[in-house]
Amino acid sequence: MRVIFAGTPEFARVALERLQAAGFTIALVLTQPDRPAGRGMKLQASPVKRLALEHGLALAQPRSLRLDGKYPDDAAAAKLAIEEARADVTVVAAYGLILPPWVLDAPRWGCLNIHASLLPRWRGAAPIHRALEAGDRETGVTIMQMDAGLDTGDMLLAARVPIEDCDTTGTLHDKLAVLGGRLVVEALELAACGGLRPVKQPEAGVTYARKIDKAEAVIAWLQSAEVIARRIRAFDPSPGASSVLRGETLKLWSGQAIAGSPDAPAPAGTILAVSHAAVDVQCGQGVLRLTQLQRAGGKRLPVADFLRGFDMQPGMSFESPAT
Repeated sequence: MRVIFAGTPEFARVALERLQAAGFTIALVLTQPDRPAGRGMKLQASPVKRLALEHGLALAQPRSLRLDGKYPDDAAAAKLAIEEARADVTVVAAYGLILPPWVLDAPRWGCLNIHASLLPRWRGAAPIHRALEAGDRETGVTIMQMDAGLDTGDMLLAARVPIEDCDTTGTLHDKLAVLGGRLVVEALELAACGGLRPVKQPEAGVTYARKIDKAEAVIAWLQSAEVIARRIRAFDPSPGASSVLRGETLKLWSGQAIAGSPDAPAPAGTILAVSHAAVDVQCGQGVLRLTQLQRAGGKRLPVADFLRGFDMQPGMSFESPAT
């Protein structure tokens, strides 16, 4: 079976690696153009591009696939490469470009998407973050037949994963990446023998996982401790939950909601207690127990190490964003 693979980040790289290991012919890899990253803002190849180069796979990095868009030459070159690939199917995983109809219809089996949620819940750009932020107890991966809508196509395969209390977006991403690679291999094997049974997505239960905005990561201490703890996990490793104390922006990497007094003893954001194990902060409801923090330009540190270089005392207050 000849496969075009379209993807960009680590989540996609895992799937491409599994497809190769399973013996599928990767006729073409599509990935986003190199982007500046890191402190030096040097151009960096995507994880998918690095794997493609390592294995000598045909590669294209169009800035757009719209023939009538801003980069028609890129789209025309990609169209030629896709036609020459003579693929049976395109597998898409976190590619990052909109696929116009001519791309969706190019292979005889169309385009299959590896989506990191149990559709129709969390359609959209940030399903892992939003599942954690919402307090979902489980998530999963859906292999979907792509159509012109936003994650609206028929479901082909799905598998569930429990969300543990210790999970962050980082840990859950890694679990779902492995699951997605396994499921898409299974889907293609079933497709080869006519064993896929498309199921339309139900109209009930649709939610949208909008793209993460860095401004969301600023902690609003008037929220409950449980909500804040979930947001810290949801924004780990990126963009990282943050709050300002004594004029300095700190990253908050680990926090647990604990029971507080029914009558808050201090305004939200006030530090109630400091020890070598944790820093307790009053929230709108309950108390958040912080155990890992980071200064700008520093490393993530457990509280005991963090306090050696940053003074925190009961009565100090974290700032809350203006409402």
